[in-house]
Amino acid sequence: MDRILLSTVAHRPPEDVFPYVRSFADYPRYTEHLEEVRVHGNGDVGSVYDLRVAWWKLSYTARSKVTAIDAPESLEWHLLNDVDARGTWRVEPEPEAAPDGVETASRIYFEAVYDPYSADESALSLPRFVSLDWVVRKVEPRIVDEAETVVQRLVADIEGERRDVELTVHEMP
Repeated sequence: MDRILLSTVAHRPPEDVFPYVRSFADYPRYTEHLEEVRVHGNGDVGSVYDLRVAWWKLSYTARSKVTAIDAPESLEWHLLNDVDARGTWRVEPEPEAAPDGVETASRIYFEAVYDPYSADESALSLPRFVSLDWVVRKVEPRIVDEAETVVQRLVADIEGERRDVELTVHEMP
């Protein structure tokens, strides 16, 4: 299993940050590769999200289920189809990270644990002569770039304005 653990700071308290990380339906605004999110449920534990992703000549709909919520601290999820993957969003108070003039801050963590080789190749509709191994080698380096874009846009929504944010990579495959 591979693991990704990333974090950044938002200049708001956890109770202001958590609704943004919980709102999967808004995620297409944060990334160019997530085309659509369909929600099945009310956003609580047991809700399922169909996440339509497209990159290069590939498109795929991941089905994700919320397995636990402890607001405003954490949300856990796992994929229901084709790939063995699960993860967590965590929000922790980090008031010492607040700059002068800002009351408080929170650290937002994103963690994903996955087996890239557990993917069902037939579900990905790979082009002829393209192997799953090739796709994995091409996609994994792009994850950090994509994460930086998502984090910057997420923090801009949370704080109401765009700023440079620092993405801390704690662990990557």
